[in-house]
Amino acid sequence: MNALTRAVLSFWDSSIGKKILVAGTGIALLLFLPGHLIGNLLLFAGKDAINEYALWLHSAGHGAVVWIARIGLLTVLVVHVLLTIQLTVRNRAVRQKYSHPATNRASRSSRMMIWSGLTILAFIIYHISHFTVRIGNDYNGTAYLTSLPGHEGDVHNVHKMIIDGFSHIGNTVFYVIAITILCSHLSHGFASVFQTLGLRSRKSELLIARAGWAYALLIWVGFLSIPVAILFFGYGRT
Repeated sequence: MNALTRAVLSFWDSSIGKKILVAGTGIALLLFLPGHLIGNLLLFAGKDAINEYALWLHSAGHGAVVWIARIGLLTVLVVHVLLTIQLTVRNRAVRQKYSHPATNRASRSSRMMIWSGLTILAFIIYHISHFTVRIGNDYNGTAYLTSLPGHEGDVHNVHKMIIDGFSHIGNTVFYVIAITILCSHLSHGFASVFQTLGLRSRKSELLIARAGWAYALLIWVGFLSIPVAILFFGYGRT
């Protein structure tokens, strides 16, 4: 084992290393979500807008870019959840020696973060299976092909797929619950990133907390506007 390998393993095993990696993967997720949301909101710009966007995504690098991004996202999320669990287990062992209300509250908060993280991971796997791999549905059928101005041949009708997917109450309820849990996780994680990187002080604590709430609220409203508009207001179904 060379010196570089030993240094990497030592960093991975240390509490500070794990915290830095949790913060780094958290930042990656915080940056990914707004871009993903903007792409999804193209649904409201009409069928051609979101279908053209989807075609561009799947054509980049002959389809390799989008899969690299998906695998990267899953890897980041798995590492984030795994290290959060490891840190919580390690911290719990320390807190057992000093059991009082403050440490008990911290322990409950950490457990909630773990379960919310695992729920989000399960949701993303389901989300990819449902809309990307398209398991258990007929979204790969000819009914989901359409034309696109300026493009020869048929393209996948992502607009219809999303409309049909969120026309089912079960899918929508699960999506709403998962996004709500995600945004609750985000509001806490946003502040945690600043704390881990040493960028939070008593003076900035309230401002950072409010920024985290505002960020989480915008993500929550943005993502939920799509299934709510489809299921409850009939958007795209008429």
